Amino acid sequence: MSKYNDIVDFINAEIENENISYDKKMPTIRYLSKKFNCSKQTAVHAYEKLQSQHIVYSIPQSGYYLVDKKEIHTNKTNKIINFSSGSPDESILPYKDFQHCLNQAIDIYKVTLFNYSPSKGLTELIITLKKHFEDYQIFCEPADICITSGSQQAINILCTMPFPNGKSNVLVEQPTYKGALKTLEISKTAVIGIERKFNGIDFAELERKFACDNIKCFYTIPRFSNPLGVSYSNNDKKQILALAKKYNVYIIEDDYLGDLEVKNNVYPMHYYDVSSRVVYIKSFSKILLPGLRIAAVVLPKILMKTFEEHKRWMDLNTSVLSQGSLEIYIKSGMFKANKKSIIKIYSERMSALKDASKQFRIADVKWHVPYSGFYASIEFLNKINMNWLIKECAKNNICIKNMKGNYLDNYFSNGILKISVGSSKISDIKTGIRHISKILS
Repeated sequence: MSKYNDIVDFINAEIENENISYDKKMPTIRYLSKKFNCSKQTAVHAYEKLQSQHIVYSIPQSGYYLVDKKEIHTNKTNKIINFSSGSPDESILPYKDFQHCLNQAIDIYKVTLFNYSPSKGLTELIITLKKHFEDYQIFCEPADICITSGSQQAINILCTMPFPNGKSNVLVEQPTYKGALKTLEISKTAVIGIERKFNGIDFAELERKFACDNIKCFYTIPRFSNPLGVSYSNNDKKQILALAKKYNVYIIEDDYLGDLEVKNNVYPMHYYDVSSRVVYIKSFSKILLPGLRIAAVVLPKILMKTFEEHKRWMDLNTSVLSQGSLEIYIKSGMFKANKKSIIKIYSERMSALKDASKQFRIADVKWHVPYSGFYASIEFLNKINMNWLIKECAKNNICIKNMKGNYLDNYFSNGILKISVGSSKISDIKTGIRHISKILS
């Protein structure tokens, strides 16, 4: 057994010292058995252990190779602090709990796996979500809910399908979610922007655009916006809805981070909708598993038939296993328990970011840090060379990016930097902000 462990330790050391590269065959079984004076079977068992840890893989009649995951083997002193990521922290995602639900879903829905399921979604999941949404102050009927393959699919359909108001242009906040802009670009849908500032939106401008620009729908992220991190007040939401009703405009409310809300008196826009104007999109990727690719859409009844028709011929049906697993995960109470833990983690990260930003007061630099969510922003009151800043941060192993992809061309501002705490632990936040502040100073 000691020879077996010696081989494992030897391979790991060779990887750590970069003596083994990803594109070349690893030491052979014969070489290892001779080097460690052991049987070939012992060397095989050592490689099997490394395979189970996803460090190496084998190619029959060829040999063993290193799995190309450089981040696993990066020297800890050179750890990258990623302030640009929109992905959640993998270390806090509930893989094991969800695996149990996945196994149960295979047993429960095994017959459905061999047939097409309803394009609208599994009936069991829809009924479960109807009750689940009441915790979000979303009150609807099962007939109002449609399951999609992630929120991106929902956005794709809504931005391109016809609306009963007969209008054709989509209004978007500036800046906004890159995926929404890409959908509009690829589909060649006419898009119009409206600036969203840190203190809200210009309602006079919004009214002019609703009145004069042939707007069929307004895509908005009311809570913890991507990329600014800001939220509308309840009064702002009511005012937007009043204008939408007045000018016959529909609202697409992307509540992708609604799970991270910590205030009891903050509600989604859908809660205030009394004229069936709001399409509510709820993603499960940020606090569950990004690869799950499940979202739910709550639609006004007048839109459901058109939406479902587009959904059906886009992918026939969303993954039955993913839907069944989510239904079990919610009904078991695991979702609520995980949500409580995730809220605490991201609230603490934002609090750490706020504290770190206060320690480094720099002229002409203004911080905008929310109480929860993924994103905060640094606003530069005077012109800054953002490309220089990005390169200087990279020298200190800090990843930041400009926000060009979040803007329409005629709205792009290089004077704002987003800071994501999605995959950054508190220690990373403190270290990263200290380095950025030194660079800016």
